[in-house]
Amino acid sequence: MQYSETIQEHFAHPRNVGTLEPADAEALVSNPACGDVMHLYLRIENDRITEAKFKTMGCPAAIAAGSVTTELLIGRGIEEALALSRVEVKRGAGGLSPQKVHTSVLAEDAVRAALKKYRQR
Repeated sequence: MQYSETIQEHFAHPRNVGTLEPADAEALVSNPACGDVMHLYLRIENDRITEAKFKTMGCPAAIAAGSVTTELLIGRGIEEALALSRVEVKRGAGGLSPQKVHTSVLAEDAVRAALKKYRQR
């Protein structure tokens, strides 16, 4: 399977790996079909994401999707972050094969789950 240069770069040198303690928002999501797991942490100030960290257990595309997602989130307002779609993650990753599109879905699910919890506090 061929990965885009962007995926290879984010896999080899992922951005924003780790945890935020305490996080203002966080979510742990998984894809039972493939076993990928993403834990997303967000720091939010004045309804704007100021910091995002992730930990992902999965294939290179899943790790790259987590890295790309954190870069796309930092600086966004809550509503803008909720609008982040799997298509935008896929585009940010330089494209994903049909077999790896699920990684962008995992990232989208993590963002929505974390922000849903944030709004419920």
